[in-house]
Amino acid sequence: MDFDFSDEDYTVKDAARRLLAAQSPPAAVRRVLDGQVLYLEPLWREIGALGWPAAAIPVDFGGIGLGHLALCCIAEELGRALAPVPMSSSIYLAAEAIVAFGTDAQKRALLPRLADGTTIGTFAVAEGGAADESGIAVTFRADGLRGSKTPVPDGSFADLAIVAARGPAGVGLYIADLRDPSVTRVPVDTLDPTRPHAALTFAATPAEPLGAPGTGWANLCTVRNRAAVLIAFEQVGIADACLAAAIAYAQQRRAYGRPIGSFQAIKHKLADVYVKNELARANAFYAAWALDRDAPELPGAAAAAHLAASDAALFAARESLQTHGGIGFTWDMDCHLYVRRAGLLALTLGGSAQWERQLVEELKAGRIS
Repeated sequence: MDFDFSDEDYTVKDAARRLLAAQSPPAAVRRVLDGQVLYLEPLWREIGALGWPAAAIPVDFGGIGLGHLALCCIAEELGRALAPVPMSSSIYLAAEAIVAFGTDAQKRALLPRLADGTTIGTFAVAEGGAADESGIAVTFRADGLRGSKTPVPDGSFADLAIVAARGPAGVGLYIADLRDPSVTRVPVDTLDPTRPHAALTFAATPAEPLGAPGTGWANLCTVRNRAAVLIAFEQVGIADACLAAAIAYAQQRRAYGRPIGSFQAIKHKLADVYVKNELARANAFYAAWALDRDAPELPGAAAAAHLAASDAALFAARESLQTHGGIGFTWDMDCHLYVRRAGLLALTLGGSAQWERQLVEELKAGRIS
């Protein structure tokens, strides 16, 4: 098994890093934080023109055939730059669901527009309660979808949503046009305002089924597993950025006549961050291999990657803030931007308890070791 990326994937990664460094600096991220814009629309248009959203979408439906490994490389750089664009909701979740379970007609109608970024999708599952099948109360009947979802990532401006709802055959996935007048959107506050969320209310909203009847919850879990790998790479990017910022500050900040990085307490702190980052990267690489091969190990690998990367990103963000000392806690410093994003991503696909249960189940079943 080769758990590394190809030279072509690293070329994509380097190009993504250069573009995002130029167009998604902290000042641009703060425009979203301050409520001036909902997301960086010019950056999203350029990302679409470059084909990043199309990386893992089949060529027959508007994709460019780079594959999931290239998308993982892009995801890491989006995390490093804290890019406030709807890549995770539109591509990791909505597009992946349509690729995996859509009919040819649905793929032809929707995937080309998701691939070039002209349509933005999202994934509406949470209803503010239990994060399992029993917590789905939104219904789908002959007159459409009824009920509310909250919080929905990028729900304030997304064009379509993949909605988990209780239909005649149990929980299913449904494609809903969020531009329909029967949909009400209300912004909701979250830990990270640079990735806005909304509460969506459906009042007899027209929708069409996605996937075979009675397979909705299993399909939803499949999409979550696939998205967890990509989000793990975003978290690895965050962790690396936080470690780099902490090292740079520790090298230039002086106390008692010497850089604070020369003190053993700081050395140990940053060494601990490095170890967690490398463990997260190793788990993410294994999960990327499983995603690219659609291997049976994917559920376990995705759980391990999500848990390790969530831990690493949160730890690195908090330790970077501490390394920056008193100034690190101020609004003008960028440390809190990383703490916010790391905390949000750790909860985007459900809490750690859910993923820990999944990992234990996969280990007990012998599907990973």
